[in-house]
This record gives sequence, C-alpha cells and structure tokens, in this order.
Amino acid sequence: MASHLRTELVLEALDMALRQRCPLDVIHHSDHGCQYTAIAFGKRCAEAGVRPSMGSVGDCYDNALCESFFATLECELLDRRTFRSRVEARRSVFEYIEGWYNTHRRHSALDYNSPIEYERRIAVVCA
Repeated sequence: MASHLRTELVLEALDMALRQRCPLDVIHHSDHGCQYTAIAFGKRCAEAGVRPSMGSVGDCYDNALCESFFATLECELLDRRTFRSRVEARRSVFEYIEGWYNTHRRHSALDYNSPIEYERRIAVVCA
C-alpha cells in the first residue's frame, strides 16, 4: 500500500511475489495503467519469465478474479471499519490478506481450499 501509483510500486510488488511464491509459468494480468505498460515493468516480467496480459479497454470480465478479490476486501474489511491513519489501514489490510484471506478463506475456484492450502496441494516450492 502506498500513496502513489508509480511503476516502482508494481515492480516492488512483483519482486515480493516472485520471492515469496517462486512461480513457474505464470501470467500477470492487469489493466492498462501506465505502471503496467511501462518498459521497466515489461522488462522485469521478461526477466522473471512472467507473461504480462492485459484485457481490452473497458472490459471488466477479463479481470473478474481480481475484481472479486477487491469486492471481498471491501465488503469483509473496509466497509466495516474506519481507520485513524494510513499505517492502521495498511496493517489491517496486511492482517486480513496474510492472516485470513490467504490462510483460511476458502475459494470455490480453488476447489474450496484457501490459497495457501491450494499452493501446498499443488506443491509450489521455492528453490
């Protein structure tokens, strides 16, 4: 979470995901935001073996999984709280994602497993 949408933000997020998950043969789907169309982002994806993907402009259906996540975050956390500071909001979002959503919340798209259970089941292991 940051107060800007510059390219370095998505580069840091991509690098963090690569370190933590060590994905193989993955697609990074995004909208047409300037941070995702930046040469630096495309170069980093190529270096990491990540295939960037962007849907057509104005089409919400190709990004349905991401939209579903943000709707869930809004409904289950953000609409229920008022945060006194950016730090408090950041901490709460982190706790929700890492402490609940990824570890306990079951998803129909993952055969009713949590994301962590699903990754363990398919044996995604960092080298």
